[in-house]
Amino acid sequence: MRWGPDGRRAAVTVSFDNLGEVTDLQRGNWPEDQQLGHHFSVTRALPRILDVLAELDLRATFFVEGLNTELYPDTLAELAATGHEVAYHGWCHEPWAELEPDMEAELLQRGVAEMAELGLRPQGFRPPGGDLTSESLKVLSELGFTYCSPAGDGVSVEDGIAILPFDWQVLDAYHYLLRFAPLRERDHGSSDPLPPSRLAETLQEAIGGDGHLSLVFHPFLTVPKERFEVVREALTRVRGRVDEGDLWCAPYRDVSEWLRSR
Repeated sequence: MRWGPDGRRAAVTVSFDNLGEVTDLQRGNWPEDQQLGHHFSVTRALPRILDVLAELDLRATFFVEGLNTELYPDTLAELAATGHEVAYHGWCHEPWAELEPDMEAELLQRGVAEMAELGLRPQGFRPPGGDLTSESLKVLSELGFTYCSPAGDGVSVEDGIAILPFDWQVLDAYHYLLRFAPLRERDHGSSDPLPPSRLAETLQEAIGGDGHLSLVFHPFLTVPKERFEVVREALTRVRGRVDEGDLWCAPYRDVSEWLRSR
């Protein structure tokens, strides 16, 4: 399969999940006396990410929680103004697969409405936790979404919705976070966190492949510097393959549009 308008050998979508303190709020880990709206992932990590994307002339998709329309409205507007895609990642990073149908529909509708107040119209959705519900595709279609990006493999189009999945083993979170210990134990025989160098090796191999690849990073995991350099190295490698003419790199909305038109 050839990808994109120029028939490239492979396609990569660069994405960044989660913004600000939303996940800590959802899990009850945010100190009650700490001010909202000044999280380091927005004030420190995001500017560095945007600088690298601009330097390499790459456009990314930012899957953000709806609550960020209240916490960081100017940031979301800036992302869109600079050519990046703003997509939806739940209202407050809810464990999506556990939602009842009525609540799922309510959270999706709320996100669309609040983003519209900022002049944004999310076309895509990535479920927090990686898994959709049995009703997700139906509700997404009814609300005018064109794609979703759950955990899985193999792109497809179902009920008019493009499915552009990601692989857990390529994620920074899989390598670094404690809650992925069971998956690391299953895949590597050890639950210990993996070093940035291991993520760099994984990304190098993945970016060199064919087909479609979802790159998924988290701004809050780009600190300290050695982790950020892994992201920079991966994006530089993407830019190199684009310049060589065998890779198409575009936001998910563009890949979705191309896939659904075929």
